[in-house]
Amino acid sequence: MIPDYQTIMLPLLKTMSDEKTHKLRELIEILAVHFQLSEDEKKELLPSGSQAIFDNRVGWAKFYLEKANLLKTEKRGSYHITELGQSFLKSNPTELRTRDLEEFKAFKEFKQSINVKNEIDDTDQGNHENAESNKTPEEALEYAYQKLKNDLSRDLLDTIKNCSPSFFEKLVIDLLTKMGYGGSRKDAGKALGKSGDGGIDGIIKEDKLGLDTIFIQAKRWENVVPVREIRDFAGALLSKKARKGIFITTSSFPNSAYEFVNSIEHKIILIDGERLTDLMFEFNVGLSTQSAYEIKKIDSDYFEE
Repeated sequence: MIPDYQTIMLPLLKTMSDEKTHKLRELIEILAVHFQLSEDEKKELLPSGSQAIFDNRVGWAKFYLEKANLLKTEKRGSYHITELGQSFLKSNPTELRTRDLEEFKAFKEFKQSINVKNEIDDTDQGNHENAESNKTPEEALEYAYQKLKNDLSRDLLDTIKNCSPSFFEKLVIDLLTKMGYGGSRKDAGKALGKSGDGGIDGIIKEDKLGLDTIFIQAKRWENVVPVREIRDFAGALLSKKARKGIFITTSSFPNSAYEFVNSIEHKIILIDGERLTDLMFEFNVGLSTQSAYEIKKIDSDYFEE
């Protein structure tokens, strides 16, 4: 299991007790061995996919130890234990939590400077630990964002299901156009709205030059799409001598549907409700931005002399 950043702090400090200067990447590798992490655990990413969870937690453990003046930056990207850090280790601590850092003047001043009460406190009460206190600030932000996205995705899918079939076709056109298919919006608009043509709802250009054609099936479903619908769609492609198709639905597909499309020569992409809303997020279809936040970090290259 990947340890939280507070659990990492003491082993990190002990690792640096050798008085050597260490790079962050080196520390991450040493600590991964210490915690006996598997390759999958080392590669597990934050919800944004921007960084490995363990790398992020080691980085924040290092950050808080620096703020307590137990570690210091020796030169760009390198770190060294301080005399205070060595003195603390001589007391043979069995654990190191953010509440323990409160004992250090530098850390107290750091907390006061950001004027955030109890935001990074370890709020343990006996053996009951507040799980939120074990998340790094970046993790807390990303998981909060993911929760908001998941809630909005459910609302978005419900909204789509309540729309008319013609509006759903318009939504599909807008999405595929934003993704680069269909040439112009006008060309794409002509592609759909031909329901009942042998199981084909419409056709769209694969690119702006129209080098290939993609056939589309766009259906609002409540229940799992039967695999026979995918077989009928594949048969329609065969009758049109087409090689590529996209089947879009508001519900989901059974495993047998994915097994079927993987077993045939034709290339059929299945887009279920979850994937549909993910694509709408990615290409900003049917959504507007309420707030935007940027996470900054120091550009070490800028400060290199």
